[in-house]
Amino acid sequence: MKTKAKETLIRLLVLLGGLIIAHLGVTLFLLADLGSDPFNVLIQGLRLLVMKIAPVTPTHGTVHMVICFLIILILLIVDRKYVKIGTVVCMFCGGPIIDFFSWLLGGLGIGTAGLPVKIPILVLGCAILAFGMSIVIRSEAGTGPNDLVAVVISDKLKIRFSIVRIVTDVLFVLAGYLLGGRFGVGTVICAFLVGPVAEFCMPFSSSLVNTCLRRFLGNEASPG
Repeated sequence: MKTKAKETLIRLLVLLGGLIIAHLGVTLFLLADLGSDPFNVLIQGLRLLVMKIAPVTPTHGTVHMVICFLIILILLIVDRKYVKIGTVVCMFCGGPIIDFFSWLLGGLGIGTAGLPVKIPILVLGCAILAFGMSIVIRSEAGTGPNDLVAVVISDKLKIRFSIVRIVTDVLFVLAGYLLGGRFGVGTVICAFLVGPVAEFCMPFSSSLVNTCLRRFLGNEASPG
């Protein structure tokens, strides 16, 4: 296998590992049942808007997929270098991974626990989400469409990722709320926690990616 193809494959495998970690965090976050993540508050609101103006009742997943697809199209126009094969992998694999972890962890009864149990689990979920997301971003094989919005704005405007992520999450929540979406304390915690934790983890994630490349490619690894 040619070196470039091997490197792409390794980066995709690292991305998939980060995606699994991130969606374990998302599942813990959702099982705590204290509000959806910011992007999905926007999806809730858009789904309600579609139901008001069109004679259809789309599922939440359908609206999520369409919005992600539109984000990818916009980014292809803005700067296509950001849209990679891993972006498509993230778009299609996230839902099934969450479904699997929900089945695996659903019997723990997190949703019926009290706040003293729910809040730590929610914070842990956000931290795991942020760590997995940092691995996905640093894999440089692609990024989830909603995360890529913050990545592109951060790169183009030369603003710290954590700040951009907080701003975009708050805007997602505000737009979703104005359209009828619902949010809770978990949404607020997620909006202000994930970006800074992901930025904190990125140096380690970069080191992890480079270690994987050196391990499997040796001297042929691209400098990262």
